[in-house]
Amino acid sequence: MPRAPSSPLPRVRKICLSLPETTERLSHGAPSFFIRGKIGFVNYMDNHPDDSRLALWCASPPGMRDGLVRAKPEHYFVPPYVGVRGWIGVRLDRGIDWDDVERVIREAYLAVAPKKIAAAFLDR
Repeated sequence: MPRAPSSPLPRVRKICLSLPETTERLSHGAPSFFIRGKIGFVNYMDNHPDDSRLALWCASPPGMRDGLVRAKPEHYFVPPYVGVRGWIGVRLDRGIDWDDVERVIREAYLAVAPKKIAAAFLDR
């Protein structure tokens, strides 16, 4: 019997929680990651809202999202609800390179982190 693929959530969790002052909690029923418990930067979405995608919805610095969506629409998309705020969707169910996933998560963190936290992170 074939083995079911393992969930990418533990890997996403490890990346997100390795960033300074981050926490995880459910938000709108999805595992979500926050800076100082308040500032959301990544949501883990499994078929939400009934879109058949396993994806991350991530904060994004200006200009990054549109370039990635144009260049690699098989991996990146404009997510519902938060897309109007410039967030990017990252498909985890289409063989995306994990270095790219980690880069998008780090950019999400830096896009919304308070200046002192971002500066400390970049200086380490």
